[in-house]
Amino acid sequence: IAAAVQRVFQLGERSPLTVAARGHGHSLLGQSQTAGGIVVKMESLGGNARMQVHNGDGASTPYVDAPGGELWINVLHETLKHGLAPRSWTDYLHLTVGGTLSNAGVSGQAFQHGPQISNVNQLEIVTGRGDVVTCSPEENSDLFYGALGGLGQFGIITRARIALQPAPKMVRWIRVLYSDFASFTEDQEALISAEKTFDYIEGFVTINRTGILNNWRTSFKPQDPVQASHFQSDGRVLYCLEMTKNFNDDEADIMEQEVGALLSRLRYIQSTLFHTDVTYLEFLDRVHSSELKLRAQGLWEVPHPWLNLLIPRSTIHKFASQVFGKILKDSNNGPILLYPVNRAKWDNRTSVVIPDEEIFYLVGFLSSAPSLSGHGSVEHAVNLNNKIIDFCEKANVGMKQYLAPYTTQQQWKAHFGARWETFERRKHMYDPLAILAPGQRIFPKASLPMSL
Repeated sequence: IAAAVQRVFQLGERSPLTVAARGHGHSLLGQSQTAGGIVVKMESLGGNARMQVHNGDGASTPYVDAPGGELWINVLHETLKHGLAPRSWTDYLHLTVGGTLSNAGVSGQAFQHGPQISNVNQLEIVTGRGDVVTCSPEENSDLFYGALGGLGQFGIITRARIALQPAPKMVRWIRVLYSDFASFTEDQEALISAEKTFDYIEGFVTINRTGILNNWRTSFKPQDPVQASHFQSDGRVLYCLEMTKNFNDDEADIMEQEVGALLSRLRYIQSTLFHTDVTYLEFLDRVHSSELKLRAQGLWEVPHPWLNLLIPRSTIHKFASQVFGKILKDSNNGPILLYPVNRAKWDNRTSVVIPDEEIFYLVGFLSSAPSLSGHGSVEHAVNLNNKIIDFCEKANVGMKQYLAPYTTQQQWKAHFGARWETFERRKHMYDPLAILAPGQRIFPKASLPMSL
């Protein structure tokens, strides 16, 4: 990789060549591609032989050194052999280490441990000059923090040292429903602020979803089967709170008591309490189980016009009142995530841009578009996404897009705001010819006409 980038750099401004790092291919709008350039297949860097787990000792905490092209699921399998696991995850583990660290990597553990970029000790990076640089908070720190959430603009992450913690064997996985948005968000915020709380907290919005509890019954047990059987979800906007508590086999009784105490403080609809116990691995890899079912139906390899927003706590109610049930009439084309995180767990020195409030919400519209026209089409989903964005801008919601699909530098400047100057400085320092990650459409490569 270093040799390829160095050669392109040496060709200078006369060459139109650019280089894009492609992980597992989950970027939304070709961000991991380059027209007429070089696409690096990062997964070729993988392989367990190149992954090293360090158990730690009295002086150091455990960590794993993993190639940038390694899938998180493989990192998990390798670290579990040592009874360890990373602290923070994404919901879907079949993504590369370098890919998620170039964005943020967010899931239901982020309220407690921060995103994945807050749990990295060291990086190895190939810069836009072709230099191989080892960086950390103590060494080459400007590049270290710039690359985390840096959208691949300053270098290609070829190796990452990721902090680990002891891994539990089992997980109590719980779902409950709310009909009142205020109670739902207040309970979520209380849980992420409490000293003793769940290990994972996420939320979902369901709009006019028929028989939602019956759908849960294949995997979850109702606490009150009789009352649950009478629950009607048709035509309603409901809010699902999803939580887990980690435990080992000899801690089951203590876990039951802790879960009971936490649930007793919440204001969910009592008849909608469902739970199940699964292994830690089964829970973390839960989306892959859904993927296999969708693949069997031919519904996985379809367009996914997603929209991911970070919304300040102060405007989440304004946002919800307009979007759920008004702009969106139903949510049948994919899940809608909505859950809060603590800003204090995010490091301001990284390149990620987040709302400037102590608590903000991740809201993800994870649409699928299996049909060519009508309700299930890309056009329909994109139109809804645009309506949501338009509302946010007109109502001054203060949202920031995550995995933003901007196409002009002006849009990116607005996105970064006061942080644009730092972002631009780092680009000129580490990738002065704008060779890297052209698919993000932030910095066009400066090139001279070939005839000169």
